[in-house]
Amino acid sequence: MTNFIPIFPLSLIVYPDEVVNLHIFEPRYKQLITTCYAESKPFGIPAVLQNKLTDFGTLVEIKEIVNIHDNGNMDIVVKGTSVFKILEIINELPDKLYSGAIVNYPANEMQPMYAYLKPILQQIRELFQLLKVEKQFKKTDEILLSYDVAHHVGLNQEQELSLLGFYKELERIEFLRRHLAQVLPLLKSMDELKEKIKLNGHFKTLKGFNL
Repeated sequence: MTNFIPIFPLSLIVYPDEVVNLHIFEPRYKQLITTCYAESKPFGIPAVLQNKLTDFGTLVEIKEIVNIHDNGNMDIVVKGTSVFKILEIINELPDKLYSGAIVNYPANEMQPMYAYLKPILQQIRELFQLLKVEKQFKKTDEILLSYDVAHHVGLNQEQELSLLGFYKELERIEFLRRHLAQVLPLLKSMDELKEKIKLNGHFKTLKGFNL
């Protein structure tokens, strides 16, 4: 399917089914939110990476306008629905301050694959333990998708965008597995280094080596 959508480019990767809180303060995007909310229409958040608009983004729907401040600024809640690819940017729209785009929606697998995600979840919880971070996912393990955990494994923005470009759940899971395979050993070695530094200067009880 190909269609036109209003766009709100951000240095932010939003995944399908992700809920995001946004503070809206620019006049063009206050107009965009007001229009989309009044007409119950979604808008697109194309990702901006290194000050450049990328070809990929996520369609979002406005779940709630939480607050409208005295100056017109807004606090809103949006939820990601579909990944899109930009075909053409429409910079100027009649009577609108914001821009739009012609986009299509690549076929995207979004079925849970718990048997494959389970070892990834174990590694993620090990990562949390090493970092002394307490986090709980909002879904039960059996229905989690790679999208639900991708923001919690320490991916940089470029890596998060790469994951957005995978349309098969197994590909996304494999991407996360490879990332964790690099990160976990590094964190473990750092943890060991911290312990060595703490022990430096303490009296050591060590058994002698038998010659």
